[in-house]
Amino acid sequence: MLLLNREDIKKVFSMKDAIEADKKAFTLVVEGKCDAPLRTNIQAPRYEGCFLFMPAYVEEMDTASLKIINIFPHNIDEGLPSSPAQVLLIDGKTGIVTAVLDGTYVTQMRTGAASGAAFDVLAKKDCKIGALIGTGGQAATQLEAMLAARKLEEVRVYDLNYDRTEVFARKMQEELASYGAKITAVKSSDEAIDDADLLITVTPSSTPVFDGTKIKKGATISCVGAYQHHMQEMDPAILPRASKIYFDSKDAVLSESGDILIPLEEGIITEDDFTGDLGSVIKGELVGRENDDEIIVFETVGVATQDLMAAKTIYDRAVAAGVGIDWK
Repeated sequence: MLLLNREDIKKVFSMKDAIEADKKAFTLVVEGKCDAPLRTNIQAPRYEGCFLFMPAYVEEMDTASLKIINIFPHNIDEGLPSSPAQVLLIDGKTGIVTAVLDGTYVTQMRTGAASGAAFDVLAKKDCKIGALIGTGGQAATQLEAMLAARKLEEVRVYDLNYDRTEVFARKMQEELASYGAKITAVKSSDEAIDDADLLITVTPSSTPVFDGTKIKKGATISCVGAYQHHMQEMDPAILPRASKIYFDSKDAVLSESGDILIPLEEGIITEDDFTGDLGSVIKGELVGRENDDEIIVFETVGVATQDLMAAKTIYDRAVAAGVGIDWK
């Protein structure tokens, strides 16, 4: 069994690799080739947290996986990851666990890459300004995915804690300098989204974190944080303005995400307003962006197929490169 930590993974797996792995995962989802039951969610109300268990199996790849991920949003106040996790990669022929990966980093990469895949497929080509709302454990890779998908001049970052936002922006400016974008901390959501071509929200908020009436024409929005029914980062005012609404998995979103479930219940939208899954666009079975004025919304809650594809790609490359610890 191969043990792969964060640094091992970094040696063999880039954000662009993660975006391509997610594209393959989303394709497998719409093709029905991955058996990935909806995740088991056990609540930990004392700490406003939860334990999540996410299995997946792709028969044609002889590969299975299980991610154990525990969401504890207050960890950030203690300098701890808000979503600690492990991914087990399993041989589909024997049932033997072949690798244990740092699931926190795998989750960060594949979750960021979901936004990157959406922007790569759906965003207009000429994007200059990005906006990121949220600076928690998933934010760094969301930011990198945005930069990897489009050549941006500036990304504005907003969080409720401005001091933390400034620290985050400075750190990201240094770590992501090779992308050539200016990364700026701002003091309001309105300032962040002003004239933004790309917007990512990645917070645990139960109330909207941006004003949907102020989103410019042509923007592409990826909402990442609303993984439970009571969570709602997205301002529902954006939905009637959106030309198209896509998902990583419609079934997963409609089982979990308050961003979509609440507006459905309130009658702001109906299921007839949904365009479909991103995998269908990647496969060429569904139309993507048709002009530069369309506002496009992408809602992602994450599917276990992403973990499987990321883990398999990382494992194969790590074995070839001799990276990691072989635990016998």
